[in-house]
Amino acid sequence: MTSSHAIDYNQKIPNNVDLVSDRTLQRALEHWQPNYLEWWKEMGPEGAQAFDVYLRTAVSVDPSGWAHFDYVKMPDYRWGIFLTPAVAERKIHFGEHQGEAVWQDVPGEHRANLRRIIVTQGDTEPASIEQQRHLGLTAPSLYDLRNLFQINVEEGRHLWAMVYLLHRFFGRDGREEADALLQRRSGDTDNPRILGAFNEKTPDWLAFFMFTYFTDRDGKFQLNALAESGFDPLARTTKFMLTEEAHHMFVGEAGVARVLARTAEVMNQLGTDDPAKLRTAGVIDLPTIQRYLNFHYSVTIDLFGADQSSNAAIFYGAGLKGRFEEGKRADDHRLHGETYPVLDVADGAIVERAAPMLNALNEVLRDDFIKDSVAGIGRWNRVLEKAGIGFRLTVPHKAFNRKIGTFANTRVSPDGRVIGEAEWARREREWLASPEDRAFVASLMGRVSAPGQFANWIAPPAMGINKQPIDFEYVRFG
Repeated sequence: MTSSHAIDYNQKIPNNVDLVSDRTLQRALEHWQPNYLEWWKEMGPEGAQAFDVYLRTAVSVDPSGWAHFDYVKMPDYRWGIFLTPAVAERKIHFGEHQGEAVWQDVPGEHRANLRRIIVTQGDTEPASIEQQRHLGLTAPSLYDLRNLFQINVEEGRHLWAMVYLLHRFFGRDGREEADALLQRRSGDTDNPRILGAFNEKTPDWLAFFMFTYFTDRDGKFQLNALAESGFDPLARTTKFMLTEEAHHMFVGEAGVARVLARTAEVMNQLGTDDPAKLRTAGVIDLPTIQRYLNFHYSVTIDLFGADQSSNAAIFYGAGLKGRFEEGKRADDHRLHGETYPVLDVADGAIVERAAPMLNALNEVLRDDFIKDSVAGIGRWNRVLEKAGIGFRLTVPHKAFNRKIGTFANTRVSPDGRVIGEAEWARREREWLASPEDRAFVASLMGRVSAPGQFANWIAPPAMGINKQPIDFEYVRFG
């Protein structure tokens, strides 16, 4: 298999993996392609198939100039298979195979675990599209509508990336798994998506911005860990996915910042921080934004799995999945005898214990995510500080509202106190968005379709996309 910077767009499936030289694989993927398009029409952005959208399309895997912008109808988007170029003589640099050449095919003893890793990652991609499919109906501007659609088509391309690996390396099992990725549905009672966060609803644009900030950031850390993999095709696939993922997190961070900026502006205009008065003025009050943050943050940190996990140890020891920025870590990259602090509950309080690091690798990645998330929330707080607003957003304790791991059955307050059911029931609406909060936010939602116009509850961005003006016609409704 060869790979280059250039992408061949003369084929039915754009790729840089010389797909034409493997006719069996090409036919299998061309058979999967119409099923994907049927899924897109059924579960992709609602009512938007005929829109002309100003989208970027990958034309190279060279970071210096990989994207082309133009109007595209989303069903005509050129989804394809793109890997970063192979690194000559690349070695596995962690686990028990450290120092050995990376694998270009799937080692038999790791086949089941690699398939599980790829399927789990692949399942998140169509799930997020399904969660967001109604949002285009209530976009606060053409700029935001275009960003939603850009994320959607790129999540679709990330699905293609995982499906290629399944078809190319896993035979009949892989083809069946690829088909199943189009059969599960987000939130479906009988056939849900694999991970809990991807079965939650994304009912409004504040939830969307929080999702793209937090949950796509989980994607950043998971993909970085997979980009360390000793299975070279997986590492090269995820490295290019990260190039696209950066924009998704930008949409979330900038989106929340713009909501904060508009709320702060109205607070200063009215001289009040009273949520009722701010809601009457048509903006989202800061305590409600904090409650949305608490929910999306806590749901996302569950995605990293149990605090201690034998599977995480197996994946690392086998060279399948590394740590975030593995090469920058000053240890032996085998971790035998190393420990890492994890949290537990003892005598009604949260305590810290030392666990074998190999078993605590989910917690290592979660803590890396938390550090990165807190930095962005600091940037949100600077928006409030600049506006002269004293309120500050915070992340809740990482034991708060957990459904997986040590704290799955323990009630913990945002400040890290173990509490009883009575206090939780009394204060849950103070900490997590209530049905009334969500109904209010939903009441603000409505599509703004004139170029350069924005809904009352969100500020315009600082600049447009690809050097276009803010009032550019990013979506043409036809």
